[in-house]
Parts: sequence; structure tokens; C-alpha cells
Amino acid sequence: MRTLLTAALMLALPAAALADEAPKKAVTPQLIIHGGAGVAPGDLSAEEERGARAALQEALLRGQAILKAGKSAQEAVVAAIVVLEDSPYFNAGRGAVFTHEGRNELDASLMLGNGQRAGAVAGVRRVKNPITLAQAVMEQSPHVMLTGQGAETFAKEKGLPLVEPDWFRTEKRWQQLQRRLAEEAGKQAARSDEAEYRRYVGTVGAVAIDAQGHLAAGTSTGGMTNKRWNRVGDSPVIGAGTWADSRCAVSGTGWGEFYIRSAAAHNICARVAHRGESAAQAGGKVINEEIVALGGDGGALVMTADGGYAFPFNTPGMYRGWVSVDGTPQVAIYASETLQGDVKTAAHKVAGGDAPAH
Repeated sequence: MRTLLTAALMLALPAAALADEAPKKAVTPQLIIHGGAGVAPGDLSAEEERGARAALQEALLRGQAILKAGKSAQEAVVAAIVVLEDSPYFNAGRGAVFTHEGRNELDASLMLGNGQRAGAVAGVRRVKNPITLAQAVMEQSPHVMLTGQGAETFAKEKGLPLVEPDWFRTEKRWQQLQRRLAEEAGKQAARSDEAEYRRYVGTVGAVAIDAQGHLAAGTSTGGMTNKRWNRVGDSPVIGAGTWADSRCAVSGTGWGEFYIRSAAAHNICARVAHRGESAAQAGGKVINEEIVALGGDGGALVMTADGGYAFPFNTPGMYRGWVSVDGTPQVAIYASETLQGDVKTAAHKVAGGDAPAH
């Protein structure tokens, strides 16, 4: 009788509930990262390019080692982003751009696909690694986003490393601000050949899938040069610059106002969930079509639960990388570069035509 009752109850269960009991297909743990869209040939000195590539490789190795040890996608994402925040070559943490007032105001967010937990911070000035503070907000507070002084008070209470504001200063970023200020004051002409997106893009991010098939995404940024009035972009906004669910994870980089207006990160994953699109299809549609149609620019990391991933972007370059099956970190900066051995990414559009597929 009990056997018959159990069978009857099983038949009454929704198909989705039965599907959750089915074993998941094994997925190879994988990490992909970006260091910001918008970089173009000629922007970097030889030393800067070497430094940026080395930092990308270190971030990949650090995060992939965590995944290889059987640990979570969350841990891998945070570890990779910390490396990039500590590097002076990216617009996040040390190396962040300056506000109009000559400050560094930092934003970050983290989201997990398993349970869709999330944490974010905005406008912090003394937290050494904003991504670790976003993680603490997610794990140790009842909130999703903290800002400004309150976020820093929380960081201090949780024992996170704080630094003096000049920790984040680099001379290159300071001079970028001085140029913007001179242009505003009419003391210097704006470059007529400079694309508008160059004023807005930057950011670092990571997306990973672990051995359990769980996805995670994180993003960290210094925002935009010469930003005013405590402006906050898309990076700490869940659904705009960062998103993860059971099917898809995204970290964006670009002109934040347009990513917020289009809910870009969530939009990409919604296309995966409801249209059955691949990482390349969904990412390409949102980044290279919808955001461009609104007037914005940028790029993203996209990863799906089946292990597919893509690096869509529409600027002359985006710092990016992944780890090949033999454990070798593969990095690229410009649109003309191909990530060796990578067959899971899509062509991206740049000014002047289509770039080669990655």
C-alpha cells in the first residue's frame, strides 16, 4: 500500500520538481575574466601592456586553482577580482579613475546563481578590495547594497582591510582627470578623434562555474573619470552590471548609464532562460545591438550552465582571458587578437566592421 501511495505522489509532482531530482550533467569548472572594455591600440606603453597581461594571467591562475581544488565559483570570482583590484593597470581598486573632486569612489558587486544571493557596495573610498566588502554584505548583512560611509563602517566592523585614499592613486589616472578638467574649463580642446565611450568604460569582472554546476559573477570599478555628485554606474547594480542565476551569469563593462537603462546583465540571462539562446547569441544581442541602439558602448562576460561562454564587446579592445584545458592562461586585449584554443566565444563588432571570431 505504501509503495502505491508513494508512486501516486510522485505522479502528482510537477515535472519541474522531478527534473530537480535528476542528476546534473557534469560541467568542467571554468573561469573567465575581463579588465574593462574601451582600451585601443596605442593607449598603452609597452610596460603597461606587459603589466596588464601579467595581471590578467595571475588572476586567471589564482581563480582557476580554486576551482581545480573543488571550491566554489564564488571563491574563484572573488580571488580573481582581488588580483585585478590590486593591480594599477585597471579601473578598479588601485588604478581607479578620479572623480571631479579628485577622489576615488569605488563600486563592486557579487551574485551567486545558486539561490541568487547578492551583495554590493558603492562610493567607498578606503576599502582596499571592494569585491570582498560586497561579499561580506552578501554573507554577513541582511542587505544587498551599502553605500559610502555606512559601507565603510560595516567594513571596519567586519575587519576588512582599510587603506588611506592615496593607495588608489596612480599618476596616469590623475593626469586623465586634469585633462578633463582643462577641457571643461576651455583651457584645452577636446580631442576630435576620441570616441565618446573612452570617457566611460573600464571596470574588472569575473564569471565562473564550479564542479557542482553553480555559477557566480562579480564586478568592480572606479567608475568614470570626472564623475560628479557621487554618481553610481552599473557595476554595483544587480541586474545591470552583474547577474547570476541557475542558467546564466554576466559581468559587464561599459557606459554604465546604458547598462542600467537596459538592465543589461539580467537582460542577457533572460534571453538565455526564455529564448534558449547561447551565451554568444544572448550577449551579442544585448551588448552589440540593444545597448548600441541606445547610444552606449562596452562589453561583457557571459557564461551559461552548460559551460558555454562568450566575450561580446563593441569597442576596439577589452582586457579578457580564460584558462585552456591544459591549464595555460590565455589573455587578449585588442579586438584583433584571438584567444588561442577558444571555440566557445562569439564574434564581436567594432568600428569598421566585424572582428574575427574568438
